[in-house]
Amino acid sequence: MTTTTAENTAESHVFEADVARLLHMMVHSVYSDKDVFLRELISNAADACEKLRYEAIVHPGLLANDPDSRILLTLDVDGGKLVVEDNGIGMSRDEMIEALGTIARSGTRAFMERIEANKQGEGAQLIGQFGVGFYSCFMVADRVDVISRRAGAEDAWLWSSDGKGGYSVAPVDVSEAPARGTRITLHLMEDAKSYASRWSVERIVKEQSGHVPVPIKIAEKPGEEATQLTDGTALWTKSKNDITSEEYTDFYRGVSGQYDEPALTVHFRAEGRHEYSALAFVPGSQPFDLFDPDRKGRMKLYVKRVFITDEAELLPRYLRFVRGLVDTSDLPLNVSREMIQESPILTAIRKGVTNRIITAIEKQAESDHDAFLKIWENFGSLIKEGLYEDFERRSQLLALSRFRTTTSGDGYRSLADYVRDAKEGQQSIYYLVGGSLEQLKASPQLEGFRARGIEVLLLTDSVDSFWVTNAPEFEGKSFKSITQGSADLAQFKKQDEDKPESESAPADVQAFLDYAKQKLADEVSDVRASDRLIESAVCLVASEQGYDRQLEKILQGAGRLQSGAKPILEINMDHPVVKAIAAKADAPSLRDDAAFLLLDQARVLDGDKPADPRAFAERLARLMEKALQ
Repeated sequence: MTTTTAENTAESHVFEADVARLLHMMVHSVYSDKDVFLRELISNAADACEKLRYEAIVHPGLLANDPDSRILLTLDVDGGKLVVEDNGIGMSRDEMIEALGTIARSGTRAFMERIEANKQGEGAQLIGQFGVGFYSCFMVADRVDVISRRAGAEDAWLWSSDGKGGYSVAPVDVSEAPARGTRITLHLMEDAKSYASRWSVERIVKEQSGHVPVPIKIAEKPGEEATQLTDGTALWTKSKNDITSEEYTDFYRGVSGQYDEPALTVHFRAEGRHEYSALAFVPGSQPFDLFDPDRKGRMKLYVKRVFITDEAELLPRYLRFVRGLVDTSDLPLNVSREMIQESPILTAIRKGVTNRIITAIEKQAESDHDAFLKIWENFGSLIKEGLYEDFERRSQLLALSRFRTTTSGDGYRSLADYVRDAKEGQQSIYYLVGGSLEQLKASPQLEGFRARGIEVLLLTDSVDSFWVTNAPEFEGKSFKSITQGSADLAQFKKQDEDKPESESAPADVQAFLDYAKQKLADEVSDVRASDRLIESAVCLVASEQGYDRQLEKILQGAGRLQSGAKPILEINMDHPVVKAIAAKADAPSLRDDAAFLLLDQARVLDGDKPADPRAFAERLARLMEKALQ
């Protein structure tokens, strides 16, 4: 909505719906750390300076007589104001509306949904874990004025808002605007006036923004000469020995938009055929945009300390949780997006950085088990995407992976642990895929394995159904689903028995199996005796060919499989109900109902519904009637 009158050339706009929601939450919620607003504004200012440096490669005239980037903080204690100014790229009218009136980053939307879904005050901590950009200034200001002049432009614009639903945009005399760049004036709330004091601002800058690659100056009063707070030295250009853990943490928070502690820091300089510096962090908690459908990474590319892009694929997508940057001198400063995508130099850098990050995670798994498990709990499901996508590193990632199993309790087990404790003669690594641990632990297919002390991987992530189909063998053992094909458990004795089981079955039970196979021929591909069932009467499994039961369901749900293959119905020959039914050879109608009811029971145990609920109810009623006579 825009209105313009002759008396007032200001245009009035209504915030995009998502912005309005975010601002409402900021005004009506209590946050744990309002200091984050200054870090966000400084980070935006630094980005604006870096964008100007990049554009000036092609258009050097944009720098005019002011080539050095800077950020200036001006305090006004008497007026209750804080001004954040940069001499970066600046914004035109349209850019100002686009940048300050809409939300583009999907993670911000996820952040809002997380706060709104929580009714117990979790939002009080969330603001300290997630950067919310420019809009965070409304936590401390009851009005914000933004004057911006794009580099090379002859006009300047004023954006103004009280954060209550709308904003105005109006032209402003260039004499009131920076020569280029952006000036943000915060009219501080009564309880936020401390942010106009030097001690408060200096503390925040040194704690949270001390290593942005643009010098920061501070003036204690409007018009007063400014003094330097930081020198703008890029942290990644320093030696690791000269950087403290606190400095790494401060930089991580600025580059990641997080406010936690990094779980792992990887900082190195590569020399030789390709020279580059990399500074990467594994976050201490899950970023809100972790499961963005686009699966984009958040690594920034610099060339000779000039920011180029944050859209270069510097890491494989399964490492998209990593935050940080790569700075190289091997690319031209005017490198295009097309050149980046096709560059063999970037391909080599990507390989090198990926190897170093995975190696660093491996080293942590060896040296600090608890710290590694926190990384795995947060990002293990993403790392397992690499088992499906990254053939070159698949064996390495398999060794790194950790799993819940039938013997892990509340902990995790590695595949090396599994193979070490495997039964003598066991040729497979057995697994079961499903939606939750509770569902898997109750699965009837586990019974025979549990009775024989055979460990089974319990896989609950969506990607698990896919990587196991492509995974190579691990230390000589192949991966095998316990819901597909024959279990081949007869060779292993049960833990409470001295010798392997006999495969023979009582004649009447075998006769019932043959009868059920004939009766259910339209529903299942086979009916056979089971060596994987102990307590339960029946279960469904997939054939040796085709898909595992869970993968088949996923593919059908995604529309990539029109109809599933007929399953196999396995029956526990020793179950009392099966024996009782088998003994009723002279009651064909009861045997008919029992065969179909056993099949529907297996479907229910598999997480499905009876194929025909009405027929199921009628059969169950007839059976109950006979039992009660």
